[in-house]
Amino acid sequence: MVPGAYRERMTGQRSPRRVVSLVPSLTEAVAASAPELLAGVTDWCSHPAGLDVPRIGGTKNPDVGRIAALAPELVIANEEENRPQDLDALRAAGLSVLVTEVRTLDQAWRELARVLVTGCGLPRPEWLDAAEAAWRELPVPATERTAVVPVWRRPWMVLGRDTFAGDVLSRLGVRNRYADHTERYPRIPLDELNAGAADLVVLPDEPYRFSAEDGPEAFPGLPAALVSGRSLTWYGPSLVTAPAVLAQALAGAR
Repeated sequence: MVPGAYRERMTGQRSPRRVVSLVPSLTEAVAASAPELLAGVTDWCSHPAGLDVPRIGGTKNPDVGRIAALAPELVIANEEENRPQDLDALRAAGLSVLVTEVRTLDQAWRELARVLVTGCGLPRPEWLDAAEAAWRELPVPATERTAVVPVWRRPWMVLGRDTFAGDVLSRLGVRNRYADHTERYPRIPLDELNAGAADLVVLPDEPYRFSAEDGPEAFPGLPAALVSGRSLTWYGPSLVTAPAVLAQALAGAR
């Protein structure tokens, strides 16, 4: 039985056969579950490697005309990664847009199921169950460390309140120093980042590509953990391995 026929039988109505994804995490999630559905993805959709799908621009500047020309039956987006005016333009073009909100791991599980099962009419993927199990089986951290978590440089911006990455780190025993800030991604002067109580600095390789040569030198008094941005910020198949990948990087902070 072809995948589309299976979805029609399961949902009682015709499920989308052409999907455009405006979010790299969701692109990978669909590609791992039903790659034949993808009709278009953003320029930033880098996983899985070798994805041969039409590109429709960036997450912040998608080409609405090109997306409409691809005739998708569903566009999947995210309230943080995509701009409201672009989503409104897609709706005005007559397209169905499913917008996710992911600020915690628990939200990620629900939203991934909403996109894949409810939105795309797919059976629940095995990798999603594996990801939930990987995080559920994490041991309770013996101690908690406080971290500064930059996401950009020039100007310095850090994780603030109510972020998915902050929740991920908390499950691994790392408290975001700016978790109670009024902004989600505040700009903080470097001298302030280096003052006060923090046990380490966590430096992801996206959206800014921090590296051993670019980042740790700005925090001479703190051990630095260089972490995979995909493991820290993506919600999709990467969540299966993220606990182990991040735990290893955090343990190696120096």
